[in-house]
Amino acid sequence: MIKNQTSHYGLISIFIHWLTVIIVLGLSVLGLWMVDLDYYSEWYKTGPEIHRSIGVLLALLLMFRLVWRFLSPPPASIESHKVWEQISARLVHWFLLLLMCAVIAAGYLISTADGRGIDVFGWFVVPATLTSIPDQEDLAGDIHFYLAMTLLAMAALHGLAALKHHFIDRDGTLVRMFGR
Repeated sequence: MIKNQTSHYGLISIFIHWLTVIIVLGLSVLGLWMVDLDYYSEWYKTGPEIHRSIGVLLALLLMFRLVWRFLSPPPASIESHKVWEQISARLVHWFLLLLMCAVIAAGYLISTADGRGIDVFGWFVVPATLTSIPDQEDLAGDIHFYLAMTLLAMAALHGLAALKHHFIDRDGTLVRMFGR
């Protein structure tokens, strides 16, 4: 099924979820790698350009994801889950989405601090709109890094919780994200 069902996620939600995982992990690895590049590296300009372009595409994917979440609500909680598990799962999902949005916003502020827009693979340019914050690039850079590390930590906990539900609780939490 394309849309989410009462017992499992649909193909679009599954695709968006795993594509987001791949993109966030890829951007994290690329981001950590590129900060150590020196001026003479052939990747000195290319790495950040790729990072920014994929970050903008992730922002578009997140916008679609939020719209899709309202068009196709997630499945109901598994009955065996305790109330605190159900509440914490909802909070963690929204916190992860909020963190991704905040990381992207901080990345945007880094990239546009000099007044230039973000060229996305030559397809379109996201204009610079806010450029007057003192030390914008450095401040946004620090925020971007710490939010990204928080996002990775929360995503790791999210993944560990899914594995705990699968291997210890033996409920259907994890397999729902595979369409079963």
